Amino acid sequence: YDHIAMTFQQFAHLSWSKLGLQHDAISGKIEVNLPEAKVAIDVAVFLAGQIESQLDESDRRQIQAVVRDLRMNYVQKTSETSI
Repeated sequence: YDHIAMTFQQFAHLSWSKLGLQHDAISGKIEVNLPEAKVAIDVAVFLAGQIESQLDESDRRQIQAVVRDLRMNYVQKTSETSI
């Protein structure tokens, strides 16, 4: 499950960068790409669901907080672009 947890972290980081909230790891730029952010968030959510039962309570809460924050920021970004 360690590899899946690392992959979760990679997709969470990718999600933050596609939301325009972190620098892109490749280009170093801040760019918003909401369709790609949604896919990255969906993959992170799936991976979190696969490993949650194997985590202790502290790690489970941390993963759940990351998922919650990603979702909330996605909703905020999508509402900003629809204005």
